[in-house]
Amino acid sequence: MLSKFFPLNAVTVYSVLSALSAMLLLMIVLSGCHSEPPHPQLPPPTVTTVTVELQTVPAILEYVGVVQSSHLVEIRARVEGYLEKIAYIEGSLVHVDDLLFQIDKKPFEAALAQAKGVVEQKKAALWDAVQTVNRLMPLYEKNAASKRDLDNATAQQLGAKAALDSADAEVTQAEINLGYTTIRSPITGQTGQARFREGALLTPGADSLLTTVTALNPIWVNFSISSGDILKYQKEQSSGALELPKDLNFEVELILSDGTIFPSKGKVDFADPSLKQSTGSMTVRAVLPNPDYTLKPGQFVRASVKGAVHPNAIVIPQSAVMQGKNGLSVFVVDKDNKVEMRLIEAGDWYKQYWIINSGLKVGERVIVDGINKVVPGMSVIVKNPDGKGA
Repeated sequence: MLSKFFPLNAVTVYSVLSALSAMLLLMIVLSGCHSEPPHPQLPPPTVTTVTVELQTVPAILEYVGVVQSSHLVEIRARVEGYLEKIAYIEGSLVHVDDLLFQIDKKPFEAALAQAKGVVEQKKAALWDAVQTVNRLMPLYEKNAASKRDLDNATAQQLGAKAALDSADAEVTQAEINLGYTTIRSPITGQTGQARFREGALLTPGADSLLTTVTALNPIWVNFSISSGDILKYQKEQSSGALELPKDLNFEVELILSDGTIFPSKGKVDFADPSLKQSTGSMTVRAVLPNPDYTLKPGQFVRASVKGAVHPNAIVIPQSAVMQGKNGLSVFVVDKDNKVEMRLIEAGDWYKQYWIINSGLKVGERVIVDGINKVVPGMSVIVKNPDGKGA
């Protein structure tokens, strides 16, 4: 096409190609002059570490507990009679010797009076027998009465004495039965529902339960320790990783269902020596003061058992621990301030800390703040928790 308008020869073609090559080279040079400079290298990230040290920390054992009355009394009828009066308000608090029920006294007062009358009769019979013996004794000494007569009189005296003793026992029993008609509370506690109403005929036996009185102060809390936990504690104790309090004097603190802490502290006062076959656990009981009757039988609580310690334990904040597919791990900073990932085995918790069983050594530095900014092999700038550089 160019040859149509401009006549071309070899020299002209060569000149055009040379000019185009020069222009292309100039454009390449100019584009190279405007390329972006390389990015500057970022400084190492700053992290906070803690130095691993041996510490003695409390071993707090926590279990689900159930509140139980320390003294539950069943109030039962011990004599047959008609219920004359219910003298308490059902569900109320009663004190020792407060009147609960009154059974009709009249039949028992009559029985007592009759028994006392029999006693008087037996006293008279004994008096007569004694006088007979006293009369025969001098006559027998003077051979005016036979030995048989004296023996018969003596036997009658002994029989009269036995009859009087029996009558006295009947009086005592009648007095006891009369006392059973007035039913008082043997303890201070909260009453239950009355099983019978006024006018009902009460009889001793299986159907004699009238109500219950439940002691609320002090109160018991029962909880169970599994056989697995028992074996774990035994191994830790034998290895020196766990120390129990002297005389097993454990303190118990209760956490209520709303998260509040019960103000009174208690003590463990009983541990069942055998395990329950149905659950494979050991029942432990704690006793606590309950002056305001806040705790009620059947209530669920969390029992925090204190007194044991973990001596010479390695403890690190929970924020330093990461969960991965291979288990728990932490970032450790070596002497050259390079990061290393370390797998660990964690034990119990204490507040916001993990107790580390294996994987860390005393003196090593563990990253607690900035773990999201590092990877293994990276160099870091270390800042201690107090703000000072390492």
